[in-house]
Amino acid sequence: METAPKPSKDVPPKKNRLQAKRKKPRRYWEEETTLTAAGASPGPPRNKKRNRELRPQRPKNSYIAKKSRISRKPQLPKKPREGRNLEPQRSVSGAQDPFPGPAPVPVEVARKFRRIDKSKKLPHSKSKTRSRLEVAEAEEEEISIKAARSELLLAEEPGFLEGEDGEDTAKIHQADIVEAVDIASAAKHFDLNLRQFGPYRLNYSPTGRHLAFGGHRGHVAALDWVTKRLMCEINVMEAVRDIRFLHSEALLAVAQNRWLHIYDNQGIELHCIRRCDRVTRLEFLPFHFLLATASETGFLTYLDVSVGKIVAALNARAGRLDVMTKNPYNAVIHLGHSNGTVSLWSPAMKEPLAKILCHRGGVRAVAVDSTGMYMATSGLDHQLKIFDLRGMFQPLSARTLPQGAGHLDFSQRGLLAAGMGDVVNIWAGQGKASPPSLEQPYLTHRLSGHVHGLHFCPFEDVLGVGHSGGITSMLVPGAAEPNFDGLESNPYRSQKQRQEWEVKALLEKVPAELICLDPRALAEVDVISLEQEKKERIERLGYDPEAKAPFQPKPKQKGRSSTASLVKRKRKVMDKEHRDKVRQSLEQQPQKQEKAKFPRAQPSALDRFVR
Repeated sequence: METAPKPSKDVPPKKNRLQAKRKKPRRYWEEETTLTAAGASPGPPRNKKRNRELRPQRPKNSYIAKKSRISRKPQLPKKPREGRNLEPQRSVSGAQDPFPGPAPVPVEVARKFRRIDKSKKLPHSKSKTRSRLEVAEAEEEEISIKAARSELLLAEEPGFLEGEDGEDTAKIHQADIVEAVDIASAAKHFDLNLRQFGPYRLNYSPTGRHLAFGGHRGHVAALDWVTKRLMCEINVMEAVRDIRFLHSEALLAVAQNRWLHIYDNQGIELHCIRRCDRVTRLEFLPFHFLLATASETGFLTYLDVSVGKIVAALNARAGRLDVMTKNPYNAVIHLGHSNGTVSLWSPAMKEPLAKILCHRGGVRAVAVDSTGMYMATSGLDHQLKIFDLRGMFQPLSARTLPQGAGHLDFSQRGLLAAGMGDVVNIWAGQGKASPPSLEQPYLTHRLSGHVHGLHFCPFEDVLGVGHSGGITSMLVPGAAEPNFDGLESNPYRSQKQRQEWEVKALLEKVPAELICLDPRALAEVDVISLEQEKKERIERLGYDPEAKAPFQPKPKQKGRSSTASLVKRKRKVMDKEHRDKVRQSLEQQPQKQEKAKFPRAQPSALDRFVR
């Protein structure tokens, strides 16, 4: 009896023959080139667990080297070798990445964020110290590359108003700017008609989201000017001379006719500081939590709002103080006086740090830019001057105005606004770190009343003007910084984020004693004072506690610690120290200067006698 042949493994069964004839569909992650020559699909992936078992395992009792105290160098992106042909990586779909590897960083941008000068060679020190310095340099290089790469993600760019075919931008009205911008920016221009309680002084919060203003007849209000939501509105029934936000929009300082009052964002009076009486101007230092007040009696008072204590009360000895501003760079207070001088003050000193003679008449207004490099002053002689604060306090430019500017303010991008009567002029420069050009104004706007206060809004191209007719919000293109730091000043932060930021700011509060003209000098060592203290300590103790102890050889065994051997080892160390001192003295001796030789066309026989 004949039996049917059994089907082999390679021959498919009869039921699946039709399915085998069909072409297997290709998935989107597979390619035709990945198929084998026989047309079979690639095999299943390897078992990772089996491969892990085949790896050689470390024995349990093997020696493990101790980790070094010095951290490893951060892994920088390695440069590809020239001879190696790098193939572009393929994704799951098989498409090639058009931009393989990390994004390239321009050298100029990365150099801007570097803090270590690599042109200077590392000092010859111990291997351990040198390795730590190398690790610090590598970390600094990695941080600068990350900062430069993150700067590429800043989409917002500052822009200025430009006229067509040589058109003067000062002739462009606010109505024309409002028609040209989008709806959200047009809503930032508004007028508040408050003639009943004027004139007004105003101040924006550090985040630029809230606005507080106070009228001369007691009207005090705070609102979210973006959404126009009123936070509080009260009448203190007393003249308001100045108003300032503290470290956040939750606290408000108001200089009233008699004393200084602190209110919250609901209009509730929290404190009344009677030691600060007859205050005319207010300034707040956010990193020090200090509220500086200038009074009619001629006193400059520093109040620490974190503990409610007066840090310093300085007598300027210059009469009434009604011109004051702060330097955002070093937190130094600038006071303008009636004799034409501007004095610079710090709570750590009872005398002014410097005095600058600016005008022939009294000083009417003072302003300092955000970088702390330039100061603008205006006086009774109708002069507007720009001073350089980095060197000898010399004037860089000056301009005579038809009316003396009574109020000045700098924006974050270096624009200078001046209020003269009922006119506001704005001058622009080349950039953030350049002084404004006083030749031709950038923008001009006429108000319905005399200017009483100016303040640029942070992170918004808006200038707030307080005048006798109320409040005016002007649009000034290119005035503010377009990108903000969300961890420092976030306009969109919640209440929980604000509370966390307050705790962090209090922990990082800078002491008032560290306020000085040059903050970089805090990292330097006062060698003269250090040597004087060391000398006084030696005289008081009778010996030098830091002196190097004499060399004492260690005892050795097997007869190597005899008296002759100890004396020989001591003498060897003394001779080495003596040679080092002689070598140092020879290196410190000034080299003999060579005599100047007059060049001659032909050598002379007398040149052999020249030494």
